[in-house]
Order: sequence, then C-alpha cells, then structure tokens
Amino acid sequence: MTIVLTIAVLVLVAIAIWQMTKIFELSQIKTDNSQIANDKDNKYNGYLLFGFLIFIYGITIFSFAKYSKFLLPEAASEHGGEYDLLMYISFVIIFIVQTITQALLHYFGYKYRGEKGKKALFYADNDKLEFIWTIIPVVVLAGLILWGLYTWTNIMDVNDEDDPLIVELYAQQFNWTARYGGEDNELGMANVRMIDINKANVLGLDESDPYASDDIITKELHLPVGRKVNFRFRSQDVLHSAYMPHFRAQMNCVPGMITEFSFTPTITTEEMRQNPEVIEKVKRTNKIRAERAALGQPNGDPWEFDYVLLCNKICGKSHYNMQMKIIVETEEEYQKWLEEQQTFGQTMASMN
Repeated sequence: MTIVLTIAVLVLVAIAIWQMTKIFELSQIKTDNSQIANDKDNKYNGYLLFGFLIFIYGITIFSFAKYSKFLLPEAASEHGGEYDLLMYISFVIIFIVQTITQALLHYFGYKYRGEKGKKALFYADNDKLEFIWTIIPVVVLAGLILWGLYTWTNIMDVNDEDDPLIVELYAQQFNWTARYGGEDNELGMANVRMIDINKANVLGLDESDPYASDDIITKELHLPVGRKVNFRFRSQDVLHSAYMPHFRAQMNCVPGMITEFSFTPTITTEEMRQNPEVIEKVKRTNKIRAERAALGQPNGDPWEFDYVLLCNKICGKSHYNMQMKIIVETEEEYQKWLEEQQTFGQTMASMN
C-alpha cells in the first residue's frame, strides 16, 4: 500500500508541475501559440535527444553496477563454462552494437533536425552502405548461431560413455521425486497407469520388472562430483521444466514421453559454499531474514546455500514452491547415502 501511495503522490506532483508550466507559458506576453515547430523547438528537441541518450547509457551502467551481484556464481558443471562464455560474448556484442547504434541514431536526429530554409535531400540508395549494414550482422549472427549449435550439440550428447549415473526426475504438481537405478544402475519400467497410492507406488513402477526392485526413490537429489549423470524426465500431469540454474541445465518434462539431459557436476555443495560470491549472497540474504525475524514476519530463519532444482514452467497456483534440494558430494559420501536408502522392492515388501 505504501508503494501505491508513493507512486500516486509522484504522479500528482508531476501533473501539478506540468500544469504550472502551462500557466507560466500562457502568462508570457510574447508566447508563440503556433502549433508549428520552429527552429528553436527543433533545437530543444535535439538537445533532449542527447539528454535521453545519456539517460540510456546511465541506466545501463547503473543496472550493471547495482544488480550484477544477483547473477549466478560460476557454473558447477563441465559444460557450464562454455555456456557462460557464449552468453557473455553475446552480451558484449549486443552492448557494443547498442552503444554505437543509439549514439548514431540520436546524433543524426539532432544533426538533421528541421531548420528554416533547409530542404531534405532525397537519397534513393547506396549499395555500399546497404552491403555493409547487411553483411556485418549476417556474419556476426551466423557465427553466434553456429557456435550456439555446436555448444548445444555437445551439451545434448546424452550417451552411456564414462559409466554415467542414471537418475530419473519425476514431476507432478507441485513437487519433484528422484529415482535411482540402484546397484545395477538400470531403471525399471514405469507407467502412470501403474501408480498405486495405497501401496506407495507413487511413480507407477512395474513390480514384475526385475530392474525395478532395486530402484531407489527419494525426495532429495544427491549427485557424486566428477561423475557424469544421465537424467531422464517424466511428468505425471502438465508440462513442467526441470531447471538446475547452478549447473546451467534445463529440460522440459512432457506428459506421455521421456526427455533426457546429461551433465557432470564439478563443484561439491561444500566447495560452492566457500565461493566468495556465494558467501556474500548468503550474508545479504541472512541480513534481510534477520530484519524479518525481528519484525515477527515469516521466512526469517537463517539461510544456507544449497543447489536447487526448480520448475521453470508456470504449472499452476503453487508453481513457485516446486523445488528440490540438490546435494553434490564426494563419491564416498554419495555411496554412503545411497546405502542408507530403502529400495523399491523393500518398500513393496513392507506394504504386504
């Protein structure tokens, strides 16, 4: 409500200033009431163009200085570095082009402003200029597209080389469930038609499939660092999107089909918590949470960094809350955690 009132006051003040300006103009004896712009008007508009150009550059610099701290820390996957490099190169090209084109646009708007006695020159075409401003963008964009396709092909090369860990991520409104292949690292057959809530078969695993008996179902995603992971995605209801921002990984979860994605984690959770950017972010976040706690507001507990799996599709009213904790750890820690988990076969046996 305070923000709404502040905006309303600012709007009313702006209207008042505008009305006072009109009254002042009307009070001048030599005021020109003509609706046709004269040389003085065009000159002022030209200066305003330069003022707006400075504003554009200023707000761009301010945004980077103020909000760069909200960018993600270094990528925690093997392919993430190349992904980030492609993004940064694209940013650099965009901002260089934006800086040059906006400067030229506003400069020529001033230079060729209307002046009494000046007649516009009809300039039909210039093959050299048209060649330059056509070929340069084509070459740059073609380079970015080819580089992007090459990067995408490498990222999407899902194969069984290097003994990958097989993990299924199952999406449903509004939570995630992870399934591991167990000792044989093979996922059993599953179908939504086989879901049996009464028997805790929440993913619809085929109980007759021998590969399903040692599958492990969890609500927390553990990954061993340095080992390739092949993910398989399913959705029970609507279109979801598995988004793991720190690993620069995202894949749609489509009802009725299985999609795949693969990456290798390179930084453990504990190592990422020691990253200076992450430490600073945790400090800023906990400062805000401490202020909320002092006021008795919710979400005031101290926060500790964790990798997270999010849904990046608006899948319903509780979409914002659809997330899962990801823990990247050493191979020894991962194997220890895995041994503590109950298999699907053990769960089914306990239900009988």
